[in-house]
Amino acid sequence: MTDNTPRMPVATRLRNNFLAGLIICAPIAITIWLTWTFIHWSDSWVRPYIPARWNPESYLNFAIPGFGLLIAVVLITVVGFLGKNLIGQSIVRFGESIVQRMPLVRTIYRSVKQIFETVLKEQANSFKKVGLIEYPGPGLWALIFIATDAKGEIASKFDAMGQDMVAVFLPPTPVPTAGFLIFVPREKIVMLDMSPEDAAKFLISGGLVAPEHKPADPKQKHLPRPKPVAVSKAD
Repeated sequence: MTDNTPRMPVATRLRNNFLAGLIICAPIAITIWLTWTFIHWSDSWVRPYIPARWNPESYLNFAIPGFGLLIAVVLITVVGFLGKNLIGQSIVRFGESIVQRMPLVRTIYRSVKQIFETVLKEQANSFKKVGLIEYPGPGLWALIFIATDAKGEIASKFDAMGQDMVAVFLPPTPVPTAGFLIFVPREKIVMLDMSPEDAAKFLISGGLVAPEHKPADPKQKHLPRPKPVAVSKAD
């Protein structure tokens, strides 16, 4: 039998091979570059404060990448260990009492401290769930990350109105680090099974990289309109 399959032009085959190689090499190269940039940035901040006698670069003829980052991690861990005992807490309170006497500095310190305490305290629950809301109008759906339940004065205002609201983060494409904080009724949120990592990939790629999902019925390709599912309250 004669093979009537048309042969692919050489230029097309070269282009396909180049694109295949680009798909393999680009993620590796970008990952290495970002990692190296972060290590170099960390070293440039920490290395000038390391005493010369403790810096191995003073005795060697070459730099040690990541040494400054390692020192920073060790120091932060030691500070955390000391800050949990009685003496360390006393020192921290004394330092904070000094900061509280500085008008501008105390405002910045309080804000930064509150942000870190809130993020680290609720990291087990915040931004771990992904959902959909109708935005910017009916019939239009946007991907969101569940942040937390409404709290404080905002929660009391919603309670007075008889509404159970959830704080959600609405990220844009292709930079999901910026976005909007929106309070949405709990019953208006459609919960998804995808992980936050898959949702971030979906956003960064502009919808091109969609996470795999197996519907309950493999024969059903087109799912019906999703119904809002209640979001469980955070513990």
